[in-house]
Amino acid sequence: MAYPPEPWHLRGQMHVSVWLVPAAGLPPHPQGLAAPPLTVAGRVPVGAAWVSYRPGGVLSYRELLAGRLVRDHGRPRATITEIWVDSEASRDGGRELWGIPKELAELTVDAPEPAAPGIAHAVLRAGPRFPGRWPVGLRVLQLLHGRPLTTGVRGRAALRLDRIAWSPLPDGPLGYLAGRRPLLSVTFADFDITFGSR
Repeated sequence: MAYPPEPWHLRGQMHVSVWLVPAAGLPPHPQGLAAPPLTVAGRVPVGAAWVSYRPGGVLSYRELLAGRLVRDHGRPRATITEIWVDSEASRDGGRELWGIPKELAELTVDAPEPAAPGIAHAVLRAGPRFPGRWPVGLRVLQLLHGRPLTTGVRGRAALRLDRIAWSPLPDGPLGYLAGRRPLLSVTFADFDITFGSR
């Protein structure tokens, strides 16, 4: 399946929540990734998000992902540990360009009730929106062909504080989040980002 060359310019909506999960309650760290989890009093910041990539970018598709913060030579990085998309082009490009372990799944990600059968569903309630558009950015660390690769993500989005009630299947791949309430949920509305900047 053909996929666009990097960088990918993408537009859409992202509903993200953040938890502090006890390190002992997490699935095993990605094998071969030397950067250890970043811990706060024995807990690891974990994020999960429902994303809708919409027309206007290089690809349009839906996505559910989860990841954790790690320490890469003292610098915080995000590592994507679980991720599902409904696009073969996105799956193949994510794996081959950046080492992101994308799998295919049936996804409904729009508010108010995003869902991924067999994985998780959620109920989203919109909260207050901040004025203007805000810069967003992070660096993602993955293993590509057994070697660490850091990839930049940058762009702008409108921000809204939301409430997202997550219901991962307890015996599913996000079961380690089942029964936990996120510390914070934010929607990056109408984002315009570039993924793949070094």
